Amino acid sequence: MTERTNAARMHLFDESARHYAARFQDYLLHRLEQTHPPLRGPKTAHELDDATGPLITDEGLGYEAAYTAFTEVIATATIAMDHPRMLAYVPAAPTVASELMDSVIAASSIYAGSWMEASGVVHAENAALEWLSNLAGLPASAGGTFVAGATIGTLSALAAARDRYLNRHGDRPRRWRIAATREAHSSVAEAARVLDAELLTLPVNEDLRVSVDGLAQLGAEDLDGVFAVVGTAGTTNLGIVDDLAALAEFAERHQLWFHVDGAYGGAALAAPSVRANFAGIERCDSLVVDPHKWLFGPFDCCALLYRDPTQAVRAHQHDAGYLESLNNRREFNPADLAIHLTRRARGLPFWFSLAVHGTRAYADAVEAALSLTREVTQVIDDDPLLEVAHRPELSVIVFRRIGWEAQDYLAWEKRLLQEGVAFVASTRYGQETLARLCFVNPLTSMGDVRLILDDLRVDR
Repeated sequence: MTERTNAARMHLFDESARHYAARFQDYLLHRLEQTHPPLRGPKTAHELDDATGPLITDEGLGYEAAYTAFTEVIATATIAMDHPRMLAYVPAAPTVASELMDSVIAASSIYAGSWMEASGVVHAENAALEWLSNLAGLPASAGGTFVAGATIGTLSALAAARDRYLNRHGDRPRRWRIAATREAHSSVAEAARVLDAELLTLPVNEDLRVSVDGLAQLGAEDLDGVFAVVGTAGTTNLGIVDDLAALAEFAERHQLWFHVDGAYGGAALAAPSVRANFAGIERCDSLVVDPHKWLFGPFDCCALLYRDPTQAVRAHQHDAGYLESLNNRREFNPADLAIHLTRRARGLPFWFSLAVHGTRAYADAVEAALSLTREVTQVIDDDPLLEVAHRPELSVIVFRRIGWEAQDYLAWEKRLLQEGVAFVASTRYGQETLARLCFVNPLTSMGDVRLILDDLRVDR
């Protein structure tokens, strides 16, 4: 009886829970009000152990100790990914509306894997997916789901591609292969490993886009076992958009699945100023775009779209006795479209923000990052100590500080974070270490960037 009483107590909204719900609400409101939250940074495991003491005990810490450990130690040992001067990797910039909805989802205990259990949620998510699908120019029959990130999205899409190959050809080839350029995201290589496939590296031009002439020289023997070709709509390192039209033509000619990785750059489909860069994307069989990157949603959220969702269902639908009644309903189930079953409503915050602000605001916000990129590029061009290494196509700038070596860039980024000025990360381009800035946050200003560039000019 005691065990049952203790177990039930955890699930009751008692006075202690009410008190800390109010405290968490205050914490949430304070965080949402911060347009420039403290950047902070990582701590060592030893430092964290000393600060928190045991985090799990037999009798429990109680609300106060656990709340204090989170607010005073755990949360302070993270970098604010939405800070306007967080310009490393691909930053995050969730809207307040998306964060508010994200805070509601867990408390609502929504399971969003099936239409039966979350038809309203799936309906709303589908509206957001339809907007992205229309931006890409996919047919009205296209559809998809939201997964944790583009790594899972790409793996799911390529698994569907492999399944289509088997259904078309009957026998599996001597070896499975996926074709992509060396600029493709590391998740493509990871998907290949999981799928027991090799990578066929496609040739590139001097601009690092796939070479049309090189594609023309590949024959049937070269493509033995290839079941999919991957194009990149905005590489993570440099923001390069592949020649998607050439890749689409190549895929159609050889009857290959054409997957497009638009995890970062796909958001720019919303920007009229660069939409032409994505010509050919409308011919893809699958596409991933991460709203938690440049479409202002919270972590973790990737939109996975298929030209023909029935291909994905055939590859991914779960078959189990306890799911028979669900599958017999023949409804749209997000769990059937990717490598997942249990699924949170990760697309709902993105939909809510779109619903609140409208798509025009999203287009304006993406254009703002592109405009800032062009402005910063001009400032770098005008500075004798700085030099752009690769002309930006989207919102990534890679540049050098004349006279610096790799250790200088590493010292620079470490110093900026320790001083709470900015979070930047250098990168490797060819054999050279360079500075790299990525803009997605509409709150990032030219003044923010000048603080970072000014530090580059100081000899230390």
